[in-house]
Amino acid sequence: MDTRRTNRESLERHRRQRRRRFVLRWLVLLGCVAIVALVVLIAVRGCGSDATGTDGQGSTSTSTSRTTESTDGTSGTVSTGGGSDTSSPDSSVAMSVAATANTSPKKFSISTSIFKGTTKIESFKRQNTISFGPGKDYTSLQGIVTFRGNNYREGASYGTADVTLAQLEPIWSVATGSVAKSGGTGAWTGSGWTGQPLIVKWPADLKSIMNLKPEKKADSTLTEVIYPCLDGNIYFLDLKDGSYTRPSIKSGGGPFKGTASLYPNGTPILFVGHGENSPGKDLVKARLYSLIDQKLLYTFGTKTDPNALRKFHAYDSSALFDVKSDTIIEPGENGLLYTIKLNTQFDKAAGTLSVSPGQPIKLRYTAPSYKEAGDNSPNARWWGMEDSAVIWRNYAYIADNGGKLMCFDLNTMKLVWVQDVLDDTNTTPVFEESPEDNTCYIYISTSLHITATGSGTRKGGIPIWKINAATGEIVWETTPYECYTISGVSGGVQATPVLGKNDISNLVIYPIARTPNVGSGILVALDRNTGKEVWRTSLTNYSWSSPVAVYTPQGKSYIVQCDSVGNMFLIDGKTGKVLNSISLGTNIEASPAVFGDTIVVGTRGQKIFGVRIK
Repeated sequence: MDTRRTNRESLERHRRQRRRRFVLRWLVLLGCVAIVALVVLIAVRGCGSDATGTDGQGSTSTSTSRTTESTDGTSGTVSTGGGSDTSSPDSSVAMSVAATANTSPKKFSISTSIFKGTTKIESFKRQNTISFGPGKDYTSLQGIVTFRGNNYREGASYGTADVTLAQLEPIWSVATGSVAKSGGTGAWTGSGWTGQPLIVKWPADLKSIMNLKPEKKADSTLTEVIYPCLDGNIYFLDLKDGSYTRPSIKSGGGPFKGTASLYPNGTPILFVGHGENSPGKDLVKARLYSLIDQKLLYTFGTKTDPNALRKFHAYDSSALFDVKSDTIIEPGENGLLYTIKLNTQFDKAAGTLSVSPGQPIKLRYTAPSYKEAGDNSPNARWWGMEDSAVIWRNYAYIADNGGKLMCFDLNTMKLVWVQDVLDDTNTTPVFEESPEDNTCYIYISTSLHITATGSGTRKGGIPIWKINAATGEIVWETTPYECYTISGVSGGVQATPVLGKNDISNLVIYPIARTPNVGSGILVALDRNTGKEVWRTSLTNYSWSSPVAVYTPQGKSYIVQCDSVGNMFLIDGKTGKVLNSISLGTNIEASPAVFGDTIVVGTRGQKIFGVRIK
């Protein structure tokens, strides 16, 4: 009896062991399958889209094309994606964007219309959806590729500078030109507002197909400056010495006041927009050029656009490109927001590039108070957008000449919320992610124009605001800074601020023009949490030029600030103390860009300067 029981127990034990081994084998097998699947998934996701990107070794990956459906239902070949995948936001912020009762467009009596080409449509849903990633992932190129660097407009410096003496040294200059103004006497000279250069170190394989001079193409250290200027020309210079890298583009149109933009994944497309007409001509357009051969690829935006309510039109805004959907986003001073699917075809091996754009999808906004520019009555507001858009995922944030900060959903072309920022607003918003709050913020101010009181030299007050990007509600508002304005040369804020990092990560830094006196200005650093002043630097002469933060490898901050009589200052970022200054001769309205230790900026005195920080 005991023996039989013992045998049965032994047999049962053996069976349990076999079952355990069987289950274990299956678990191991399933684990292996899961690992293989994960590896395949990572590989597929790593491949991303199928066009030009960088491989981290100074070259770009091979480009292919595929057929996609454009927003107007037509088909075209498009080289998409590449570099950083802007379609896959990795932000830790997951905010929901919606208006409150205080920021509803209805509260401001603002209505909108959507147009496909020139035909009004009742509603729109984008087939190839737009979704930008974080600002840090906007471009795979080394350098500054749009106004203030990326879709958050965070800054115009690339890399770090080894600063030992805290001094500025001009190292080269290049002459530019002028063009007569269309409205009468005078001329547009040199570089104007916003006028920031682009600075790019091209990958070797892209350089090889561009029309660079042979010696520049062979230079492995070449970093190229691209600078549209008020004379209607686009200059291409070597950052090292200011020498020409290739011929200038002569646009044949009016002056370029704003800042250009590059397609951020390395596809060699350059956007520029005219800011004014030439005498007796109507050649103002937004233009796309190929940087393979510098030929004009496409233009959009004309004075005869039947959908525009404003007669004047210009394109000072620095466009943004969404890579995956192959879409350009450009606000116009005619009051239209343009989004155009380009259907880009880029064959790097063959050195060919073309676009076949679909019909523009445009949004127009209006309200009973909006009038044609030039009506300076107290309640009048103007259509038009001169600042550059900030984009978070599919939401575009833009301020306008009528004093409204607006949030648009680019995938439906709907106006989501509106905030009153009082006056003609030219400063570009700056965007901040705040994972701690699970939301994002916008910093913005305005110029003094419509709301100024008096005649001749007029005066008024302009605040600086921190805005909740989800709702449009005001987080804080400073006490208004009293300033002055005169016809054609506004006071207040024309510049875009520094949103500090490293040792000034608690600061947002703004220049305010024509305060406390008509010819002077100040530079103020505000605490980002409270809006309180941390430091203030008085400037004898006012500034429209945007400040730029430069950091050492150790994270020490310096601010570069230019003024209206040609001074360039190097300022301690933590204290506001002026450490050094140089004169570049005449008014610097343009905003500098910085690559490493080299600053580039143009003046109204018809010169572009390279300046080293020592």
